[in-house]
Amino acid sequence: MMSPKGRNHCRSLPFDVLVNLPDNVIDVILTHLPYKDAVRTSVLSKKWRHNWCRLIELTLDESLWETQKDLLNPTAKFRKIIYHLLTLHEGPITKFTLDIANLRSSPDICDFIYFLPRTDIQHLVLHLPWKKLYKFPSSLFRCWQLRHLNLHNCLIIPPLAFDRFDRLVSLELCRVTVSSEFLGILISHCSLLEQLVLKISETSDIIEINAPMLRSFDFMGNISFICLKNVPLLAKASLISKSSSTEAENFDYAKFFESCSALEHLLLNFGYSEFFADEVPTRLPIYLNRVKRFHLPEIMLKESYKLSCALCLLRSFPYLEYLKIEVLNVWPVYNEVDSIQESLDFEHFSNVTFNHLRKVTLVRFGGTTPEMQLIKLLLAKAPMLVKMVIYPVFYLDTRSEILAELSKFRHASPTAEIDYHMEVKTE
Repeated sequence: MMSPKGRNHCRSLPFDVLVNLPDNVIDVILTHLPYKDAVRTSVLSKKWRHNWCRLIELTLDESLWETQKDLLNPTAKFRKIIYHLLTLHEGPITKFTLDIANLRSSPDICDFIYFLPRTDIQHLVLHLPWKKLYKFPSSLFRCWQLRHLNLHNCLIIPPLAFDRFDRLVSLELCRVTVSSEFLGILISHCSLLEQLVLKISETSDIIEINAPMLRSFDFMGNISFICLKNVPLLAKASLISKSSSTEAENFDYAKFFESCSALEHLLLNFGYSEFFADEVPTRLPIYLNRVKRFHLPEIMLKESYKLSCALCLLRSFPYLEYLKIEVLNVWPVYNEVDSIQESLDFEHFSNVTFNHLRKVTLVRFGGTTPEMQLIKLLLAKAPMLVKMVIYPVFYLDTRSEILAELSKFRHASPTAEIDYHMEVKTE
């Protein structure tokens, strides 16, 4: 608690204390305010009137023109406000964010991108309305200092003079239309690229990922068109396939991870893809010895092919420590039931032990035979297991019966705990 002397001292502060603050202190205060509030400080005093014009980070979004009584057309207000802010701005801008994804329509962004001091921008974010594709302004290819580029709903047509973004360390492209050839060139010409996010639904050619410094890769789309050509430092990958089995029939999944020797965290959503042209192998042709975390969302354990793929990968990660499976419950094809049971038999894992597995999380557990068999297998083959967490489907209220059944299974780890929760918690 502040002493009485301290309180008296606070009361004795002059009324115009804000006016006497040094410019560098004012700049720090403004950088911690939402941009709209930073602009509003211009009414505090003459000294504060133009301080917001020196902000090096600009975030322009719908909060700038939203009001409780929204009488004006949002697009009209958007044009007026953005032009006003950019024309009054002084000095460098190192981070520029334009988030108008919810705007029904917007003017040509090239109209006001012209006002940006392109030589200073290091972080550029453009989240544009999803109803149409907006051409990425060619002038922004001359942002030589760019380190972070984040684009949503853009059409990228490279200019003839484009060479490379020498300093780019992160690239995020979502719902972006760009040729596979240029995308591969762009990635390979960013020699410092460490983080890559691609969410591209339309592509017809192979995209080569040649990024020797890449450490994180998130992809959503047709995985059969991705070639991890040179990613020796890739440690974290999230791969969500949106392709059909016919599109992926020629995809050699067994070779997909050949250049991923440093991979530690893997999220893999099979979707409806078929990654092996022939029969699913027992394991990959190489062991991925650094994989510690493996997340399988929406895996159909009651479908023999998907289960075989999951088991193939589990056998290929001998140092796995954390396993998370989110079950997609569908009725299996009748004649597949026997093959599902057979693939989970202990004799198929006679030479496999999960010596490093410490935690297993099973989400949307339905109590089906394949799920119970998988749990039985993991408990018997994981001597270092600390905890198994089970989150059942909302309609499954058989906690005591399930736990009683699990207690009969052999536990390789005598100290392993089984937690049965009704609600999924964020990990």
